[in-house]
Parts: sequence; structure tokens; C-alpha cells
Amino acid sequence: QVRLVESGGGLVQAGGSLRLSCAASGDTICISAMGWYRQAPGKERELVASITSGGMTHYADSMKGRFTISRDNAKTTVYLQMNSLKPEDTAVYYCNSKTIATCNYPDYWGQGTQVTVSS
Repeated sequence: QVRLVESGGGLVQAGGSLRLSCAASGDTICISAMGWYRQAPGKERELVASITSGGMTHYADSMKGRFTISRDNAKTTVYLQMNSLKPEDTAVYYCNSKTIATCNYPDYWGQGTQVTVSS
């Protein structure tokens, strides 16, 4: 199994920045990709950004240029640097991990961290 623990959320004014962290533990050797999703009240969960074990990144169009996903050298902690935050970025942000087929694990999710952007 894989355990994900997020940190770094909080309240920030529009135009400000926050950095989220997601630490993975357990069978991290099984992880093929990690990413961040978010869910605002009344809306579906959506992908924010992801990074593969090979370092390839992907961003949702609305986050390109403002958010940056990165990871540490051990590939067990993923970061989301969020700049130029807008009130519409307010949501619960969830860390997600995908695993290689041979491990036969489902996707794992963190508990979520609240990000609130005030206008």
C-alpha cells in the first residue's frame, strides 16, 4: 500500500502564493506517477497537475504558467507551487498516486488540504 500525507494549505489573498507538499510512504517503489487534484464546493474533482516517475509533467490548461509541480530526488515527495492565486482556485487539494500494473494497487489519495483564496 501507499500512504499520502499532504500539507501546506491555508488562507491567502488573491495574487499570493502557496506551496503544497505530499509525502508518500509505504510501497513507494510501486508509484508510477503522482499528481494533484482539487475539488471546489459543488464541483467535480479535477486534475491540477501530475508528474510521472520519469519526470514528465502535465498541467490542466487553467493552471499552466501559474502552478508548478515538482518532486524530491527520492521521488517520494511531490510539491505544488501555486502562484498568482485567484479566488476560483479555492478548493480542497488532494494528492494522488498511481502505481505500476505489477503491484496491482488502486489509486491512492491523501486526506486533502484546504486552500482558500480571498479576494
